[in-house]
Amino acid sequence: MAEYLPIFTLLVLATLFAAGSFVASAFLNPKKPTSAKTAPYECGIVPEREPAERFPVRFYLVAMIFIIFDIEIIFLYPWAVVFRRLELFGLVEMIVFAVAVFISFLYLLSNGALDWGPVRTLRRLEGGVLSAARTTSSTVRRVGRPGEVS
Repeated sequence: MAEYLPIFTLLVLATLFAAGSFVASAFLNPKKPTSAKTAPYECGIVPEREPAERFPVRFYLVAMIFIIFDIEIIFLYPWAVVFRRLELFGLVEMIVFAVAVFISFLYLLSNGALDWGPVRTLRRLEGGVLSAARTTSSTVRRVGRPGEVS
């Protein structure tokens, strides 16, 4: 039971920290929000326009690439330390892991993770003609709530 005491202590401390963070944010948040308090702070510069509504998915794809290579590096360090003891089995396992990481990287590249230029994909219409005017606002039919007349 003594071996589990540090784990239990860490669990209790993490829970106390999380609960303390919520309590502190409840007590320290602005009670009377004003336009100055709710405005985004941009290094003292007053924003001239509203931010864009949608955040591009490409940023998330780049973040996924970053995480994939971080995980690979995290696994490469311990492997390099015990490489001599693992012999051929360890080498084969690391090659399999590196191939899996590389395949996931190729998948992200094929989905345009690093294409930062304008989107060039055009949808094909029924007649086989390409149209750049086809967008979600021109092709998606908005459906109202049940019982609502549109």
